[in-house]
Amino acid sequence: MSERIATLDVVRGVAVLGILAMNIVSLGLPGYAYVDPNYYGGADGLNLAAWAAAYVLFDGKMRALFTMLFGASLLIVTDAAEGRTPGPARTHYARIFWLFVFGMIHGWLFWFGDILVEYAVAGSLLFLARRWPVSALLYAAGLLFAADIARQLITWHDLTHLQAIVSTPGAPADAIAAWRQALSISAPDPSVIARELTLYRGGFLDAFAARKPMILLFQTVFLPFLLCGTLGIGLLGMALYRLGFWQGTWRALSYRRFVVAGAIGLAGTAAIARTIVAHRFDVAFLPLTDALSQLMRLPIALGYASALILLVRSGRASGLVSRLAAAGRLAFTNYLGTTLVMTTIFYGYGLGLFGRLERAELYLLVLGQWMLILLWSKPWLARFRYGPFEWLWRSLARWEAQPMRRTAIAKDYQ
Repeated sequence: MSERIATLDVVRGVAVLGILAMNIVSLGLPGYAYVDPNYYGGADGLNLAAWAAAYVLFDGKMRALFTMLFGASLLIVTDAAEGRTPGPARTHYARIFWLFVFGMIHGWLFWFGDILVEYAVAGSLLFLARRWPVSALLYAAGLLFAADIARQLITWHDLTHLQAIVSTPGAPADAIAAWRQALSISAPDPSVIARELTLYRGGFLDAFAARKPMILLFQTVFLPFLLCGTLGIGLLGMALYRLGFWQGTWRALSYRRFVVAGAIGLAGTAAIARTIVAHRFDVAFLPLTDALSQLMRLPIALGYASALILLVRSGRASGLVSRLAAAGRLAFTNYLGTTLVMTTIFYGYGLGLFGRLERAELYLLVLGQWMLILLWSKPWLARFRYGPFEWLWRSLARWEAQPMRRTAIAKDYQ
C-alpha cells in the first residue's frame, strides 16, 4: 500500500467514521433535533455537551472532507482512464449514473439524509472542470463558497427583519403568517413529533411514509442550495490534489500551519456554539451562525487532514493508521452499511429504538459502530479486493463482474 494511497484513505476513513457523529441524530431522533436539542432528546447536562461537541468537532467538517476527497477521487479515476477504453468521460459518467441509483435507493428506502444523489449531480458538473488550471479551480471554488455564505447571510437578514416586524404591535397579517411558517419546522409540535415517532417505530412502509416528505424536500428544494457549497468544496479538493496536498508531498511545515489554522477554527466554532446556546437556538439567528461556522469548517477540515497526513508520514501508530486506511478503502460500504445497521436499530422493523434514547446515549451506538468498522474493514481487505458495495458499484459501472477474492492474503492487511 503506497503512502500516497494511505494518506487519501486514512483521511477518508476518519471522515466515514466522523460523519456518523452528526448523522446519528437524524437517524435516531425526530426531525429538527438535528439543529436544536430543545426539540427532542434532551438539551441540558450531557445532552447539551453532546450537541456542543458534535457541533464543534464534526458538524460540516466531515462532510467537507468527504466532498474534497470526492473531487480528488474524480481526478484519480479520470486521469487513470486517459488513453484507455473506455475513456475518462464514459468511465466517469458510468460511475456517476450508478452512484445516483445507489443514492435514490438509499434515500427513498432507508434514510432521507443520503448524500450520494447530491454527489452524483455535483460530480456530473465537476467533471467539466477536470482540465482547468489550479488557479481557475481555486477561483471558482472561492466564488461558490462566497455565494453560499452570502445566501446564508441574506436568509439571516430576511428572518431578522421579519422577526422585528412581527414583534411590533399591529404587525401585518401576511408578516405574521410568514413568521409562523418560518417557525413551523423548529417549534416542537407534539402532534408532528408523535406522528414521526409512531411511523418510524412501525413497519417498513410506515417508515417510508415518514421519510417520503423529507427526501422530497432534500432532493428538490434543498438540493440546488446545497450544490453551491458542494461544488465549491469539490473544486477545492481537485485543486489540492493537483497541488499534491492529498498525496502528502508538501513540506511538514505547510501541513503544520493548516493544523494551527484548524485549531483556531475549532476555538472560533466553540465560541459560536456558546452564542447559539445564549440565543436559545433562535431560528432567526441560526443562519448567521451557519455562515460564521462555515468560514471555520474548511480550515478545520484541512487541519484534520493535515494532522492525519503528518501521522501517516511519521510512521507512528501504524496499527491504527492501517485500520483507518482500510475503513477509507471501504468507505462506500461503510457509509451504506452504517445506514443499514442504524435503521435496523432505530426503526420498527428492527429494534424500534427511534426516539427512545437521549442525545448523549446515541453516542454509545456511534462508538460501537466505529469499533465495528475498524474491526471488520482490515481483515475483509486481506481476503477481498473490494468491499461489497464497492464491488457492486465497480461491476455495474463496467457492466462486468469484477474479480472479488484475492489470490493470496494481502500482507498489508495481516
